[in-house]
Amino acid sequence: MTADPGDDTRTRILRAALDLFAEHGYQRTSLRQIGERLRLTKAAILYHFPAKEHLLSALVEPLLVDLEALLDTARTQPVEQARWTVLEGWVDVMLAHRRPLGMLFHDIALVGRGDTYHRLMEVAMRANDLIAGPDAGRRERVLATQAVAACSDPIVFFVDVSDEVLRADMLDGVRRLLAPAATDAAGPSGASTADRRRRPGRPRALGREQVETARRMHAAGTHSVDAIAATLGVSRATVYRHLDPE
Repeated sequence: MTADPGDDTRTRILRAALDLFAEHGYQRTSLRQIGERLRLTKAAILYHFPAKEHLLSALVEPLLVDLEALLDTARTQPVEQARWTVLEGWVDVMLAHRRPLGMLFHDIALVGRGDTYHRLMEVAMRANDLIAGPDAGRRERVLATQAVAACSDPIVFFVDVSDEVLRADMLDGVRRLLAPAATDAAGPSGASTADRRRRPGRPRALGREQVETARRMHAAGTHSVDAIAATLGVSRATVYRHLDPE
C-alpha cells in the first residue's frame, strides 16, 4: 500500500503494519521490520504504539466504530426494521473492512481481554438482542447468533468472490435462515415436509439480492449466462428464468 504524503506518522505506521501483517502474519512481523519499511526507529514506533498488540487494537477500531454506530441507529427503530437494519448493515460494514478483517481474523484474539475485547463482545451481544427481538426464547437467540455469523464468516473464507456477489449470497442465506416459512409443517425432526422431499443439488430459485446481481451482471455485458450461473451456483435455466422481464 503506497503511503499518502499527507499521512501523519501514526497513520503511516498503521498502513505499514497492515501490509506487513498481510505479507508475513502478525506473529512473524516485528516492530523493527515496520520501522525499517518507514525508515523509523523502533523507539519511534513505540512512541505511538507501546506494544505490538496495540497495533491490532488500532486496526480493529474503525470496524468497531462503524458497528457501534450501526447498532445505535437500529435501536431506535421498530423491531422488524431494526433486525434488517442490523443484518444488512452488518454485511456492508464487514465488506467495507474486508481486507483488515480477513488479515486479522486469526489474530484478533491476541488483542487480549482489554477494552477492545470487551467492546467486541458488547457489540456482538447488542446485535444478537436486536436481531432476536424482545422476549426472545432460546431458539430465537440461537438463530440470531447464527445470523450474525452468516453475515460475517463468508467475508473471511470467500476472499476471491466480489463484494457484490458475496453480499447478495450472504443476505439471501440469512433471509432463508430467518424465514418464518422454514418452520411451517415441521415434522418431529424439525424439518418441514417440503424440506424432507427436496433433493440436494443446485437451488431452483434465486433470492431477491441474487436476482438483482444476476441482472446487473447480464446488463453490463461482462458475464455470459454460464458465468452468472456458475457464480451464483444455479442452473442456466434458473438464470434465464430470472432474466426474463416480469
